[in-house]
Amino acid sequence: MKQKQTIQESFGDRIFLVLVYVFLTLILLVVLYPLIYIVSSSFSSAAAVSSGRVWLWPVDISLKGYSTVLRNSQVISGYGNSLFYTSIGTLISVTLTIMIAYPLSKKTFFGRKGLMIFITFTMLFSGGLIPTYLVVKTLGLIDTRWALLLPNAIWVWQVIIARTFFQSSIPDELSEASEMDGCSDFRFIFSIILPLSKPIIAVLALMYAVGQWNAYFDSLIYLKSQGLYPLQLILRSILILNNGTGSVDAGKIVERQQMVNLMKYSLIVVASLPVLIIYPFVQRYFVQGMMIGSVKG
Repeated sequence: MKQKQTIQESFGDRIFLVLVYVFLTLILLVVLYPLIYIVSSSFSSAAAVSSGRVWLWPVDISLKGYSTVLRNSQVISGYGNSLFYTSIGTLISVTLTIMIAYPLSKKTFFGRKGLMIFITFTMLFSGGLIPTYLVVKTLGLIDTRWALLLPNAIWVWQVIIARTFFQSSIPDELSEASEMDGCSDFRFIFSIILPLSKPIIAVLALMYAVGQWNAYFDSLIYLKSQGLYPLQLILRSILILNNGTGSVDAGKIVERQQMVNLMKYSLIVVASLPVLIIYPFVQRYFVQGMMIGSVKG
């Protein structure tokens, strides 16, 4: 007859568990409250936001902030440019990262250790802003879309993550078996490696996409035509221009400042929406990919 064994928690364990829940609840409130405040402010009136009456829920619910932002042709143009830079840039970056990370993961690749040292060195030391600008200018990429896609197409940390995944998750026996069956290298990559690499591809795509979507410094340096500006640079320009006080009418100055305060929150929500929509679809792969190398069998 089997005896049921029950594990009773001691008083100290219960106290510790309560403290853990309290600590996690405080962390949740610290992280969640700014998000709720931003969303609530974006749906409130300009006067309520400027007067500080919004602290949790929307006050005098209004969509004026969103209507003002979405009626701006520069915002729509910036949105389209950012979608282009993010989609094409992520595709280029993920492709190049896999192309360099997979060979570096193979033990039979001659000189892979030395090449990895050179690659890691670029993560610690860079050429600097001015030399990089001169290279981009010499290549004729100034004021072109390629200036935001090619110079920072590969991130060293992503290469290291991808190489670690291929080393720990793709056994060498697969390559040997495919060679015995007469499988070419390209067919092996497309038919075996890529289907097995969905977690790391999702991790790389999310990292590159978020970085590309939020980037604005490169566009500030390399772009001159406003029609090529990404959304982040457009939002920065709008807020700076709207902060000007060219009008001498005190009433108009106050009204403009109130609208600027409201637009700040609306712009944050508008700029963050694509990332918030994409993340739930890749969360499963993202968590799986971030656990690379944590468990050894």
